[in-house]
Amino acid sequence: MGAYSNDGVLLSPIYSLSSGQDLRSSKHVHDNVHGNIYLDPLSLKFIDTEEFQRLRDLKQLGVTNSVFPGAVHSRFEHSLGVYWLAGEAVQRLKSYQGLELDIDRFDLQTVKIAGLLHDVGHGPFSHLFEREFLPRVQSGSHWSHEDMSVKMIDHIVNQHHIDIDPEMIKRVKEMILASENANAKSSREKPFLYEIVANGRNGIDVDKFDYIVRDSRACGLGCNFEFRRLMETMRVLDDEICYRAKDYLTVHKLFVTRADLYRTVYTHPKVKAIELMVVDALVKANDYLQISSHIEDPAEYWKLDDSIIRTIETAPNEELKEARDLILRIRRRNLYQFCNEYAVPKEQMEHFKNVTAQDIVCSQTNGGVILKEEDVAVTNIRIDLTRGSQNPLQSINFFQDYESKEKFPIRDDRISHLLPTSYQDLIVRVYSKKPELVGPISEAFENFQVKTYGVKAQVHPTPEKKKRPRGF
Repeated sequence: MGAYSNDGVLLSPIYSLSSGQDLRSSKHVHDNVHGNIYLDPLSLKFIDTEEFQRLRDLKQLGVTNSVFPGAVHSRFEHSLGVYWLAGEAVQRLKSYQGLELDIDRFDLQTVKIAGLLHDVGHGPFSHLFEREFLPRVQSGSHWSHEDMSVKMIDHIVNQHHIDIDPEMIKRVKEMILASENANAKSSREKPFLYEIVANGRNGIDVDKFDYIVRDSRACGLGCNFEFRRLMETMRVLDDEICYRAKDYLTVHKLFVTRADLYRTVYTHPKVKAIELMVVDALVKANDYLQISSHIEDPAEYWKLDDSIIRTIETAPNEELKEARDLILRIRRRNLYQFCNEYAVPKEQMEHFKNVTAQDIVCSQTNGGVILKEEDVAVTNIRIDLTRGSQNPLQSINFFQDYESKEKFPIRDDRISHLLPTSYQDLIVRVYSKKPELVGPISEAFENFQVKTYGVKAQVHPTPEKKKRPRGF
């Protein structure tokens, strides 16, 4: 893919604006999404460490491959993809506005390293580790993989004696945390650079560009979101990245495609059932294996990956029996049974409190089976367009044409009357841990909905009402 020099000359695809060198002298790998990815010498110093190579053993989509067999790609190739796109994005801004923005090689290298290392602190099984497992074993935990990525970077630099400018490391860590510290941009030099890898201002970043396309392909789904169109036409105005007004639907499609992936893939009912079982297994194994004790020390944390399940499964220790039995149930497809789900009404979302197993158990009627909390699994699913209940387009500025010096937002009513009036879904989904309790739990869940919202959940066929094919 070509780039342009400052005087507008189209450069060869084998010439790098970031290094000013012939790419034929760089090491490259072939990626099934982006083609050839060229790795600069400094990035290779990080890649060729055991801490970064660990990402090969972290599936990008956790347990999703149990439902979508092709989803076995790892955080490793995703990180290389974000590294490459981060460099491509800065190269384009440099080629179009280089003199105006004063982008130099230091900036380009910094953003690429940030893209490469943004997930180096990720835990096993995608986001399940930090959002589901840790809150169960460490009450009030605010641990995040972004914070661990920052710690891991310092560990890698010190452990492997990587010669890198301390100011570059400082900015790399700030860029990784930019999604959490969006308000800090005003005090930064060249704040638009902090919107490329992890954009806390409006959610448009190369991290999403890569995983949306990569995940869609791995799961066998079509993807008509054209991120390259946005990369080719983006422009910096008043220190923020803006987009051409005629590309507003492409921007909107980014958020819609991401939401569709959440609904159809990431929160697929069987994927969530397996995730619930994995979390239960990890919780039961935690006291013996001390899994959660790894999260503060990078020297220990890098040893933790998806193989923890295999460790539990093959260990003979009696202390791991309950966890081992759960993994065996997953292997034999004896999963937690989906009972029903309920979409929280729009007017109730603002004051919504997560539904718990206790809520369901307390809603059972007298007589029949007596349910216990340990019989029920509940997952509260939030799907949005990256900005919660807010319209993401409100945080994005556009420009009319390349001669324009003004930026402006686009109102909903100027785009299409077909766009949604709500930007968030809250779905409560209930599972039975024992097949014979699907009926009583479904009934208790419906009672809870009547008591809480005055209406019943939408009725879904259960194994007791209708036999369903086993399959995936």
